[in-house]
Amino acid sequence: MSLTNGHCVSKETWDHHNKMMLEPLSVNDPEVFSIIKKEKHRQTYGLELIASENFASRAVLEALGSCMNNKYSEGYPGQRYYGGTEHVDELERLCQLRALEAFGLNSEKWGVNVQPYSGSPANFAVYTAVVEPHGRIMGLDLPDGGHLTHGFMTEKKKISATSIFFESMAYKVNPETGYINYDRLQENAKLFHPKLIIAGTSCYSRNLDYARMRQIANENGAYLLADMAHISGLIAAGVVPSPFEHCDIVSTTTHKTLRGCRAGLIFFRKGVRSIDAKGKETMYNLESLINQAVFPGLQGGPHNHAIAGVAVALKQVMTPEFKAYQKQVLANCKALSNALIDHGYKIVTGGSDNHLILLDLRTKGSDGGRTEKVLEAIAIACNKNTCPGDKSALRPSGLRFGTPALTSRGLIEEDFKKVAEFIHKGIVLTLEVQKSMDPKATLKDFVQAMSQGENFQEQIAGIRAEVEAFAGQFPMPGLPEL
Repeated sequence: MSLTNGHCVSKETWDHHNKMMLEPLSVNDPEVFSIIKKEKHRQTYGLELIASENFASRAVLEALGSCMNNKYSEGYPGQRYYGGTEHVDELERLCQLRALEAFGLNSEKWGVNVQPYSGSPANFAVYTAVVEPHGRIMGLDLPDGGHLTHGFMTEKKKISATSIFFESMAYKVNPETGYINYDRLQENAKLFHPKLIIAGTSCYSRNLDYARMRQIANENGAYLLADMAHISGLIAAGVVPSPFEHCDIVSTTTHKTLRGCRAGLIFFRKGVRSIDAKGKETMYNLESLINQAVFPGLQGGPHNHAIAGVAVALKQVMTPEFKAYQKQVLANCKALSNALIDHGYKIVTGGSDNHLILLDLRTKGSDGGRTEKVLEAIAIACNKNTCPGDKSALRPSGLRFGTPALTSRGLIEEDFKKVAEFIHKGIVLTLEVQKSMDPKATLKDFVQAMSQGENFQEQIAGIRAEVEAFAGQFPMPGLPEL
């Protein structure tokens, strides 16, 4: 490069550089800006019913997009490997304080790590901390409503890294009722002797019996981990049972019912773990184990912009408005469930205690994969899901619906009755497409028939117009410009 007026690059180039650093996204990268705008339109004019999704507030997104993104701060408050961390230390301590306050926890009995990048890294950090390599864990089976990070394997392959690096044994639901079979869990735990039992779900519409799981854990000298990722907002609002009374460790994401940005938290007990017959106390040592597992064990520098967003969300959690929101989430879920039952559909377990339902399509002669495609075409976002008793995860029988996101947009019970009507129309159309095809046709064949049939396209366009007109009435949280 040539030297010009004391610069290693030309003044014109440097001026352009400085201008670029201050340009808004719409000017600097119109292509990415356009994609984001299209996604914003989809969210605004569609019905978001994916149970694990929500809409973060404007304040959360502003914190997420702040200068906190620029700072490295490996380590923990007061013990960093970088300089210039006085403000991120302040932020992380504030986030920890708010996390404990939001769930009503005594700082002498509970601690919290706010650095996990999300829920999956948080869970793996817990296993790394308290379960030795190839140590034994038990979690709800994925096809029965568990999560990949709780351990999942088939007869042919270990799918989840949890099952690769640790020895996992699943517990199940009763295929007839859809409820967790705690008696079988207790029997299998006595044979398997797990080091850790996971009380957590990804698609289960009923409250967990934490007291029963505590009893089972105690019988086997196991730690009890609650993964409350889906229901943490409901727990913070006090509208579903809390795991903190019974569990040793509690993990969560922060972007589902908690309605923050995408990150994770790990809560851990402090103090006395047990007292033997002679009065000798055994103390918890979870704080050092978990902190070391998160950093330097599995992660590098924490995402300080995410910690800022989580801190903002946790402040919002501690408001009367947030509790009212969570009550409405439950009311809306019951309204959606009852409306679908009135339309003749089967809901696994017959209803819901929380924010989600699982609709079983086997009685209708369809499945989740095909119906999901039709619903997506009419601007309804949900996800296919296995139902108890399914033989193949490749063709799941169900659809999972959740009410947190649309409740954040202001929908109430009567609105969800309308949502149920749209879902019903989508399922009826799915069955029409299926009738026009060979019963052995593949999902690819189904999508092709759906997209090429002129009559089907007209019906899809008509229902989609109704859905978009309905959804567009409700305000969209977040940044108005993006």
